[in-house]
Amino acid sequence: MDLNSILTQLLTANEEDIEKLLQQYSRENTQTFSFDQKEEALRSKLCQGVLTVLGRPARPSCQKTCLETLRILSRDKRVLAPVATREGMLVLAGMARLRAGQGEDEQNGSGESALSAEEERVVVEALKCLCNVVYNSPAAQQVSVDVQLAGGLCASLRAAHAWPHEVGLFTLRLLFLLSALRPDVRGVLRREGHAVRLLTEVLEHTLDVQWVGPYEAAHAGPQALPMSTEDNERAMEALKALFNLTLSEARDEEDDHQFRLIAAILRHLLMLKTETEDKTEEAHSHAINLLNNLPVSCLDVLINLPVQGGLEKYGGKNMEVVQVLLDFMEKRIDKTVKCLCFFFFNSKQGSNYKEGLTPVLSLLTEGSRCHREIRRYIKAQVLPPLKDVKIRPEIGSAIRNKLVRLMTHVDMGVKQTAAEFLFVLCKESVDNLLKYTGYGNAAGLLVARGLLAGGRGETQYSEDEDSDTEEYKSAKPFINPITGHVEEPMPNPIEEMTEEQKEYEAEKLANMFDKLSRQNVIRPMGVRPDGTLAPLEETLCDPPEDNSGSDSD
Repeated sequence: MDLNSILTQLLTANEEDIEKLLQQYSRENTQTFSFDQKEEALRSKLCQGVLTVLGRPARPSCQKTCLETLRILSRDKRVLAPVATREGMLVLAGMARLRAGQGEDEQNGSGESALSAEEERVVVEALKCLCNVVYNSPAAQQVSVDVQLAGGLCASLRAAHAWPHEVGLFTLRLLFLLSALRPDVRGVLRREGHAVRLLTEVLEHTLDVQWVGPYEAAHAGPQALPMSTEDNERAMEALKALFNLTLSEARDEEDDHQFRLIAAILRHLLMLKTETEDKTEEAHSHAINLLNNLPVSCLDVLINLPVQGGLEKYGGKNMEVVQVLLDFMEKRIDKTVKCLCFFFFNSKQGSNYKEGLTPVLSLLTEGSRCHREIRRYIKAQVLPPLKDVKIRPEIGSAIRNKLVRLMTHVDMGVKQTAAEFLFVLCKESVDNLLKYTGYGNAAGLLVARGLLAGGRGETQYSEDEDSDTEEYKSAKPFINPITGHVEEPMPNPIEEMTEEQKEYEAEKLANMFDKLSRQNVIRPMGVRPDGTLAPLEETLCDPPEDNSGSDSD
C-alpha cells in the first residue's frame, strides 16, 4: 500500500476510515521485519501521524489499530524519532495505563477499573509498542527515565494479582528491558519502587506458593499438574527482571530476608514441571541465573526444610533440589559438548549452550565451597570412591568423565568453570584433584592457580577425610600421574641402544628444542618455588628459598 496515499488520508479521514486504512497496512506488513531504506522519511511521518491520532479521543478499536501499525513501524529503529520524545512516550504510556510522569502518591492513589476486552487489547498493543521502542531507541530509553516510566511500572506491579495474562506478560517484559538497557534505573527501581519485593510477590502469586514454614514452600508432589504455559511465561519474565535488579553489590539486612525468600521460591520452581521438557529446562535456567546473584549464604534455604525433612547422612538436610541441579548440569554438559564442537566459531548456538552450562557449574561450585553438606552430597554423586583405574579419567559416560573432558575444552570459560568445580569438590587439594583427573587434565587449573608444585587453595574445609577403596590402594603405585590411570606396560625404546646412541639421540632432541625456541615456536618454561610458571632461564636463576628457619628432623 502506497505510504503517500496513507499519509494524505490519515489526518483528514474519520475514525472509521483511519481504522480501515491502517488495518490494510498492518495486514500487508504483519510479517515485515526488514524495511526499504528509501521510504524511511515516509515511515517516520507515518509514526508521527499515528501518534497524532492517538493523542486525541478515539474509540478503543481505532486506538488498537493505530497501535498495531505503530508496533510494526517500531521494528525499524531508524524511524523512531517522533516516538522517542516526551510527548510520544507519554501517549504510549497513557495507552498502556502506566502512570508515567506522576509522583509516587499519585501513582499509589490511581485506582484502575476492570478493563473491557477492547480496552485490554489497547493496553497490550501499547505495551508491545513500548517494548519495541525502548529496545530499539536509546533516545526513548532516556525519555523513559525522564518521564519516570519505572515508577509507573512499579505502580502497575502493585496490581499484578488482577492482571490479564498479556498485560502482565508485557508489563514484566518492559520492566526487564528497561532494567537491562539502563543500569542507572536499577537503583531507582530497587530503592524507590521496591521492585525486588514487588517482583517477588508476582513470582509467589504466579507459582501459587503455599508456605509451610519460614522460607519453606509446600512440596508440589509427583501428582501435581504441570505449570501452565501462561504462568510459565510470566514467571520467566519476572525472573529476568529480578536478575537485573539483583546484580548490585549493595545489600543490607532487609535484603537478606528478601533474598532468602527469593531462594525459597526458586527452590519451589526448580521442583516444578511445565507442559514441555524444553520449557521446564528454560524456566530452571532462569532460576539458576538468579540464584547466582544471591549471596551464597542464602543457599542454605535450598536444603533446610524442617517440615519436609531430609537425609540423616547429610545432617538432616534435604538434597532433592541439589539433585535437580546436578541433573540439569549433566543435560547441559551433553548439549554443550555436542554444540560447541560444531558452532563455536560460526554460530550463536554454541555460545547459548555454554551460557546455559557455566551458571549451573558456578552455582554448584559456590554452594559446595560454602556449604559442607552440599559439597559432600555432590561429591558422592560426581566423584565417588575410585575402583577401576585402568581407564583414563576422561573416558566414559559417568558425570565425572564428562566433567574431566571439559577441563581440556576449547572454550576457556567452560574449561575453567568445570576445573574449578572439581577442585572445590576435592576441597581444593591438588593431590585429591590429581587422583580423580590426572595431571594432564588439571594442568591448566594448576597453572592459573600457581599450584604446579602442589598444595591447597585458600578456602578452609572440614577435616573429614576421603576413604580410598582397596582396589585403588592396590593400584595406586602403578598409576601414571599424568594420565591418571594404570597403563599397559610399554616396551622401553632405548633399552637396546648403546650409550653412544642414547647420547646422540639426547643431543639431537636438545638441538630440536633449541631451534624451536630460537624461532619462538615454543618457549621452555619452569616452575618457580611458589608453584607459578616462568621462563626456564628465570627459574634456573632463582635462588632457592631460605628454609633455615624451618624445623628439620
